[in-house]
Amino acid sequence: MSSIIGINLKKLREANHFTQEQVASFLGVKRSAYSNYESGDREPTLDSLEKAANLFGCDLYLLFEENEDVVDSMLVCAFRVDNLSNSDMEEVASFKNIVKNYLKLNNLLSK
Repeated sequence: MSSIIGINLKKLREANHFTQEQVASFLGVKRSAYSNYESGDREPTLDSLEKAANLFGCDLYLLFEENEDVVDSMLVCAFRVDNLSNSDMEEVASFKNIVKNYLKLNNLLSK
């Protein structure tokens, strides 16, 4: 399971043009630990997965998704910004959370 999570974390990180160092710092872990998450050598904590999902603008369960089409749909909120500080990344995560919730609400209302 951790290899699926790792593949998805890496795909989302690269789509957002974040470095491993940036994501690790945002998650509050060392870069080597985050690298192990992506390689599947170490399983992230639930807290780290929740923070990553917020940063990448997706639901937590989607980090466990094996279907590439579903994973690709997560990239809808990918931002490509350089030189973000931790506080900038917090703001990006908050904004993506708003967008994610809006899309969910819109989807529910259209049914």
